[in-house]
Amino acid sequence: MTTPYSHRPGTDDHAGPPPGCPAHGLVADAFGGDHLAPSGLRRLYGPEAENDPMGLYEKLRAEHGSVAPVLLHGDVPAWLVLGHSENLHMTRTPSQFSRDSRRWSAVNDGSVPPDHPLAPIFTWQPICVFADGADHERLRGAVTDSIGRIDHRGVRRFINRYSNRLVNDFCQDGKADLVSRFAEHLPMMVMIQILGMPEEYSERLVQAARDMIKGTETAVESNEYVMGALNRLVARRRAAPQEDFASWLVEHPAGLDDAEVAQHLRLVLIAAYETTANLIANVLRMVLTDPRFRAQLSGGHMTLPEAVEQTLWDEPPFTTIFGRWAVGDTELGGQRIKAGDALVVGIAAANVDPVVRPDVNASMQGNRAHLAFSGGPHECPGQDIGRAIADTGIDALLLRLPDIQLAVPEEDLRWSASLMSRHLQELPVTFAARPPQDVAGPPSATPQHAPRTEWQVESPRPVPAQAAPGPASVPPPAPMAPVGAQPPTAPPAGQIPQQRRPAAPARAWQAVVRWWRGY
Repeated sequence: MTTPYSHRPGTDDHAGPPPGCPAHGLVADAFGGDHLAPSGLRRLYGPEAENDPMGLYEKLRAEHGSVAPVLLHGDVPAWLVLGHSENLHMTRTPSQFSRDSRRWSAVNDGSVPPDHPLAPIFTWQPICVFADGADHERLRGAVTDSIGRIDHRGVRRFINRYSNRLVNDFCQDGKADLVSRFAEHLPMMVMIQILGMPEEYSERLVQAARDMIKGTETAVESNEYVMGALNRLVARRRAAPQEDFASWLVEHPAGLDDAEVAQHLRLVLIAAYETTANLIANVLRMVLTDPRFRAQLSGGHMTLPEAVEQTLWDEPPFTTIFGRWAVGDTELGGQRIKAGDALVVGIAAANVDPVVRPDVNASMQGNRAHLAFSGGPHECPGQDIGRAIADTGIDALLLRLPDIQLAVPEEDLRWSASLMSRHLQELPVTFAARPPQDVAGPPSATPQHAPRTEWQVESPRPVPAQAAPGPASVPPPAPMAPVGAQPPTAPPAGQIPQQRRPAAPARAWQAVVRWWRGY
């Protein structure tokens, strides 16, 4: 563990590791093992961070405790907060840890250039995530008020419709990659519908949204592509408002200008897209690979929303969130934090903090204390929309393909990771081939047909015992038909007798379920 108050990420202390420290002599190794910079600090980028981020977090916890010095892209120093309570304190105390990136000393002294790979994430913009106090309340209020106007039932209808459309594209093949053909597309299809720009949907938009937060060489270009689509949307809605999220932001009493509206649309789109795409893939993987998980789900011991919450503990869509910046000299987790230092919210690490979760294999059913959506005044305002897309979309997929199975051994699954997220590259599955369905109908394992005549099934009536054959044996007399009664007639060939309808309470509950699911 580091010595308390041993400052590293700031600008006034660049000492190397102490004598005898195992950091001496270790360099980055593309083939595994430890990946330490010459300064002795571990990198949050590169092979180790990408291949085994959770393993890296545990090494940092063992070496430094609940707050660890790390290096971002370009070996820029920062602090990674690993402890659950330390993360809560940081996110809930903006007076000490601000979201205003203009406080970052590394930006002010020029050591982080404007074209840094993480620039789309940290470059200050006129949006609520970079504001505190009254500015934050004004901008955040516009976002939360607009989110509150979203028709959740209407959203579920779109989720079912788009889920059916996506499944129709591969249901006849008997196999599919659920990441590239379902998880990566459903959130984008739903979110651009909510924002009011369905005409902008394309594979390029999907890939640009995912690329711009990875810290790649093309991240800045991808950000410009996404902003181009959003700026066009703002111009259209300023001229002709509609019933959509973009129009509500344009018309909000907070008086956002066009730049503020476009940047907040980008914030909502990218945050909702990336988190939900990862969440869908992670839930599906757990359903397909963990027998206990699938048994609980199919046996009714766990609902799909509960399965989503368990996944938010085990595989949060964002592993980290960058960043917070120290307002002044302070202390956190035994470390001396200098004014202007950068800090990273360690979501995945906090979710497995031994202080709050000593047994990582224990079920967290019913517990929402995870940090998957951060915390404090900057907690994700659209998390319920993400949950709705995930649980409704997965429900629709499993209804369409109930026999779905993983097509490869679990150990063959691969992930790619960036500073903020870790997502499954592929999730290949097999299933019985099925014909497409009407996208507007309820998801089902069988194609929808025209309603058939209601039918009734009755147990056969007992046949009286026959007496032994003989001359004295006579058939019992036929019962007398009531006066005026019509003689019984056999149903026409091919017609099935009428079935009794379900009891009224059952019909009412079925109607409620259909209404809630959006079909």
